[in-house]
Amino acid sequence: MCGILGIVGKTPVNQLLYDGLLVLQHRGQDAAGIVTCDGSTFYMHKNNGLVQDVFQTRHMRSLIGNAGIAHVRYPTAGSSSAAEAQPFYVNSPFGIVLGHNGNLTNSAQLKQEMFRQDLRHINTTSDSEVLLNVLAHEIEQTAHSAVLDADMIFDAVAGVHKRVKGAYAVVAMVANYGLLAFRDPQGIRPLVIGKLESEKGIEYIVASESVALDVLGFQLVRDVEPGEAVFIDMDGNFFSRQCAQNAKLTPCIFEYVYLARPDSLMDGVSVYQTRLHMGESLAQKIRREWSHLQIDVVIPIPDTSRPSALQLANELGLTYREGFIKNRYIGRTFIMPGQALRKKSVRQKLNPIGMEFKGKNVLLVDDSIVRGTTSQQIVQMARDAGANKVFFASAAPPVRFPNVYGIDMPSRHELLATGRSDEEICREIGADALIYQDLDALVHAVQMSNPALKVFDCSCFDGKYVTGDIDEAYLSAVENARGDGEKVKRPTDSITQLDLNLVGSQSADDYADADESA
Repeated sequence: MCGILGIVGKTPVNQLLYDGLLVLQHRGQDAAGIVTCDGSTFYMHKNNGLVQDVFQTRHMRSLIGNAGIAHVRYPTAGSSSAAEAQPFYVNSPFGIVLGHNGNLTNSAQLKQEMFRQDLRHINTTSDSEVLLNVLAHEIEQTAHSAVLDADMIFDAVAGVHKRVKGAYAVVAMVANYGLLAFRDPQGIRPLVIGKLESEKGIEYIVASESVALDVLGFQLVRDVEPGEAVFIDMDGNFFSRQCAQNAKLTPCIFEYVYLARPDSLMDGVSVYQTRLHMGESLAQKIRREWSHLQIDVVIPIPDTSRPSALQLANELGLTYREGFIKNRYIGRTFIMPGQALRKKSVRQKLNPIGMEFKGKNVLLVDDSIVRGTTSQQIVQMARDAGANKVFFASAAPPVRFPNVYGIDMPSRHELLATGRSDEEICREIGADALIYQDLDALVHAVQMSNPALKVFDCSCFDGKYVTGDIDEAYLSAVENARGDGEKVKRPTDSITQLDLNLVGSQSADDYADADESA
């Protein structure tokens, strides 16, 4: 799960990239990076930590140029060392930097091809570096001279689509040429295009979510289509082409449940409106199947579930109250590595308001239940605050399968719903009743905003993986690689001197200082 951003402007873009990353911070809190381009020279700074911690004034001053890309990361593949912060850089051909949101499902095979056939070296365990080298190799094969054009780049992206499987939304820059963005043939991960018309000309932006465009003053133009590539040269000329055969939009439905900000539009769908619809359908299910519950008050688990909880309360004519106060300086618990850390952070993250619970039958509404650690503790917190009965509603269906397309839901044995009935899950979290959203209702909630969307990747709910290459052996390998404690911390000095010399805006001391403070 990551956030990506790319801009071709008419004035320096360093501040725009920084501000854009701040509003995409929810997509990754592990590391951040920015690369700018001034003609043929790249300027880079990246490291572990939040955006505001990674970038200091001295770093921003060195990020010069009117074009650039940026990235925030939460690792789902590879290690969590600063060496694997993005964007990645390769010097041949032409000089390319790349940032990637998603996960490649044939990364191991591609690494072997890189070594044996393409004669390219992969220096980290990140699949994003693999993707960069595949792109670089394909550009090298299609470039017929020292001069590169949009058609050659699009031919290269077509070659990438033929070799790469999985989910990938990409921003990349080719030195002295411009900004490239493309999306996998299923369009699993989101990517939008915006523009800004100024006195100096048209400026373009691509980003994971439209909220980045809103904050920076750009107008949303459209989504990048599945399999499509767009290229904006350094003069601001815009080119696009469909580069994949049999492309079919199959976006990840969990983006609308949890990942995206509610003020974003993705694939023509308002995330906020979808979450309202989720609340409506959940209310209908409660009215249909759980009308015997004597609910006094509806309380959301902040923040993502608020629209669903509010709409549910309105539909059922129930009182809506804010019963938990959230500490905004604690990260998302289901993506925190380590079960012990997750358990500790829930108590630090939420604190109940006793008067909203005492003597009442409360319906708690959350966006989803993944590992169940948070849900169990929240139910107990409600009881400790004096609740008479605690009912629990999930705006999403049971999460029973790992996500292999860029969300860190690693192991089936860690997913609370795997191998358990709803009644068993209810007992596990300690609730008096548990109501799950139905999958067809969730799909309909998204389609209500855009009926043109016919198919979604619902793999974490139904186990149907849209790329068609996922089997038991792959899932077992993923679970072994991604399980708690498996993400490794590599030392700071794993950042090569070659990287420091080539991109030059930071020193080894900068990396060391940031690592200590992250």
